[in-house]
Amino acid sequence: MLNRRGLLIVLSSPSGAGKSTLSKRLRAWDPDIEFSVSATTRDPRPGEVDGEDYHFMTQDDFRKDVAESGMLEHAHVFGNFYGSPRGPVQKAIDTGRDVLFDIDWQGAQQIRNSVLGQHTLSIFILPPSIKELRRRLETRNQDSEEVIAKRMQKSWDEISHWDSYDHVLINDDLDQTEQDLKDIITATRLRRIQQPHLVEHVRKLQQEFEDGK
Repeated sequence: MLNRRGLLIVLSSPSGAGKSTLSKRLRAWDPDIEFSVSATTRDPRPGEVDGEDYHFMTQDDFRKDVAESGMLEHAHVFGNFYGSPRGPVQKAIDTGRDVLFDIDWQGAQQIRNSVLGQHTLSIFILPPSIKELRRRLETRNQDSEEVIAKRMQKSWDEISHWDSYDHVLINDDLDQTEQDLKDIITATRLRRIQQPHLVEHVRKLQQEFEDGK
């Protein structure tokens, strides 16, 4: 009997707040946590593998899946559709594995409102300050000053939706934030709705009670 139903773990933050690092640490802590592989209608880039990097779909097939509730969330970006297919996520959580989503507040809202919304755990990561957020972006040495400026401009829009999440953590100490994430996930795995075996166990207790009268 399945002891636990999996979670849809939604992790969001502005760029530079530590979301990617924390996601990697969560996977190292529990390798059974899967990353959600997104679907897209854009063409594959050299080296990308269907089903690993993305699920590559035609626009007609993508629209059909959306119409039939086959996408937990989706968006139209620069002429292409992106989304989270329901099928692989449903299969994972039905076998007790958690699925991790690295998406923005709009995607998080769609997942909470989806048919699997009751199994969603949403967590927002805040930076300790805007100054520190900029410093982290600059020290990554990955982006030009122009790109950093755009990321900073977008960051407030993302931060402004912090109160729509189940949990909010201020990442001023990476190790402590990691531990807090683990604690939240461990506790949420014990929610009544995540433990389908409890119904049968209570029935057995009731039968024992009746037999003992």
